[in-house]
Amino acid sequence: MGIVELKQDAEAALVKSEKIGSVLRLEMNNPPANALSIAMMQALKAELDATREDKSIRAVIIASATPGKLFSAGHDLKELTLHRADEDRGKAFFTRTMKLCAELMQAIVHLPVPVLAEVDGLATAAGCQLVASCDLAFCTDTSAFCTPGVNIGLFCSTPMVALSRNVQRKQAMEMLLTGETIDASNAREFGLINRIMPRQYLGQVVMKYAEVIASKSPLTVKIGKEAFYRQAEMSLEDAYEYTAGVMVENMMARDSEEGMNAFIAKRTPEWTGE
Repeated sequence: MGIVELKQDAEAALVKSEKIGSVLRLEMNNPPANALSIAMMQALKAELDATREDKSIRAVIIASATPGKLFSAGHDLKELTLHRADEDRGKAFFTRTMKLCAELMQAIVHLPVPVLAEVDGLATAAGCQLVASCDLAFCTDTSAFCTPGVNIGLFCSTPMVALSRNVQRKQAMEMLLTGETIDASNAREFGLINRIMPRQYLGQVVMKYAEVIASKSPLTVKIGKEAFYRQAEMSLEDAYEYTAGVMVENMMARDSEEGMNAFIAKRTPEWTGE
């Protein structure tokens, strides 16, 4: 498994970008807290947007360049506070920040390839939102998660959107109303995390999942991911009507025909993405 490409100056880049086969690994590199400043969110979104144009990428991993500390502490409170000196007391900058954050989280959901969060450390506020926005999430047994905005008079309303779509309502409200930190075990129990493991295995396990996903038909994964999020917001009747149509269109694809024929012939399918 060779490294195909390493983009940007590794020390200067807010986001380190490494392409390993058909998997793109993005590492937030904004120590000590990996705060989601305007620049950080722009850098992450630019990487995700570029992925849309690269058909060779089949999965994306989002991690921290400084594992074992903070995965992400969320929005840059110093950056936000600085703009309280603006004529409008920061309203325009706050609006810009929240709009960009919403665009970033939606870019993850709408990306045609799956996005996996690799968490080793604390994910708090918008950092927790980032984890919840990813399609899959894995963490070390020492990681922790929280939405502590209520503690500083700022309810985590935008993190709540992603959190409440992954975690049961009462558990989401527990995190939002108390602001208390939950450990990895509770995060998995709540539905925020898929798997927990010791630190020495995290990267290996996440890459294995990414590679398994990357081995599937890219067209099928794209169709399935889009349908998953769209049907989740529909009524039961509408969801079945919509997904029935999706399956018919999926069955008309060349990759579906190839997959079925390969299964019957007991051979490995050859995907074309068509």
